[in-house]
Amino acid sequence: MIATAELQVVPIGSGVSVRAEIARVVELLQGHDFIIETHASGTNIEGGLNDILTVIEEIHRQLHQEGTIRLVSYLKLETRSDKAPSLAGKRL
Repeated sequence: MIATAELQVVPIGSGVSVRAEIARVVELLQGHDFIIETHASGTNIEGGLNDILTVIEEIHRQLHQEGTIRLVSYLKLETRSDKAPSLAGKRL
C-alpha cells in the first residue's frame, strides 16, 4: 500500500542546534526508495506504508545508538482506497 506522510523528528536534550541529528534523519530517509521533500518543520514522504513505518523505527534506533538521548516523532499518515496518494497531488 502506498502512503504519504509528514514526519517531524524532534531530538530533545541535544542542545540548541539539532542540525546534525536532522541531517542524519534525512540521510536515513534517502537510503530508501521514497520520494521525499524536506521543509522547515519536517519531511514529506511518499512510499510504501510498511517501509515508512519501518524507517521511523530505524531512525529512532540509529539516532539513539549514535548518542541522542530522547526523540519525539510526529507523524501524519495518509492512505487511500480509491487511488494511490502522491506528493505531486498535494502541491498547490
